[in-house]
Amino acid sequence: MINELTRIIECEDLALKELMNLLKLQYKMIMDKDVFGLEGLVDKMNECNKQIAAEEVNRRKLIGKESMRKLVSEAKNQNLNIVYNKIQNTLKELTLQKETNDMLLKQQIIFNNQMLNIMNPNREIKTYNSYGNLRK
Repeated sequence: MINELTRIIECEDLALKELMNLLKLQYKMIMDKDVFGLEGLVDKMNECNKQIAAEEVNRRKLIGKESMRKLVSEAKNQNLNIVYNKIQNTLKELTLQKETNDMLLKQQIIFNNQMLNIMNPNREIKTYNSYGNLRK
């Protein structure tokens, strides 16, 4: 069981690293403002996510509802411990890269909305409602 679990975690780690490469490519495309490239990345990222989910299902079938942390600490298997720590580090890097990309995309959307408001301002006359707030 331990060897099978180690193999599954290694496969999942490879899939996560592939996703990390796609996120780094997404970061580069965001910085270069390559909209069409970003659109083309969506299918690749979805396929990678499906592969990660399949490995996760395999892992859950093998260990059931037992906690991975508990299983790794009780197993006393050096190889399993190394692979588990490696995938934890990969997940942290992945989360950081994803949050960075999300923040940059939100910044770009806010900037675009501000530019659109400057170029085409709302010409309605604003009035106050009964609560003292501006009506839009």
